[in-house]
Amino acid sequence: MILTCNTLCCNLIGNQNQNHMTISSLLKGGIQIGLKNFLSLVGALILYTLTIWVPYLNVGTTIAMVSIPAALSRGEIISPTEIFKSKYRKNMGAFFLLMSFMFIGTLMGYLFLIIPGIVLSYSWCIALLLLVDKGLNPMQALNESNKRTYGHKLTIFLSQFLLGLGYFVLNFIISAIIINQMFLPTLAALIQLALMLLYVPLQLGILAEVYRNLSED
Repeated sequence: MILTCNTLCCNLIGNQNQNHMTISSLLKGGIQIGLKNFLSLVGALILYTLTIWVPYLNVGTTIAMVSIPAALSRGEIISPTEIFKSKYRKNMGAFFLLMSFMFIGTLMGYLFLIIPGIVLSYSWCIALLLLVDKGLNPMQALNESNKRTYGHKLTIFLSQFLLGLGYFVLNFIISAIIINQMFLPTLAALIQLALMLLYVPLQLGILAEVYRNLSED
């Protein structure tokens, strides 16, 4: 049991001496990318939410939303209507196939006492970006993502965890202040919505920074 835990930890952490990414660099770079493209990303998120019910179109917009960090990583300026481009829908078959592989693989990992599932989810965290951005097939994308994230999974996890923790704490504090001051509940809902609209671009920014670092070669 101890050997298994040590093996899993080593797989998660990897070779830290070769790790050129740090938690602070991911947070700093990701926040900069998210804020730089804040209005465009919020616009894309709103358009995605409004059209999620449209059959077939929603497949392309979903692929676009998950692959936007690839364009952000290159410093491209994103238009909110980018998500409606037909180029994303042509990846529909490969996208569903890759999602199926990832779902089955991580599910099997979670059945082995959760930790392997977490490791796999971070091993494959850029697989969708590689599939759309680099034109790899599903198996190539999974293998390449696994190679490129080796030694970086813990750093990626902690950067995203800290961003999520900051979002939760800020949301809790603001909500508590509003409740204590007995303001209208709608005000709390509006602030929570604003925080969510801020959190999503920053989360996409961090993934873009991760992809920028791991796709440099």
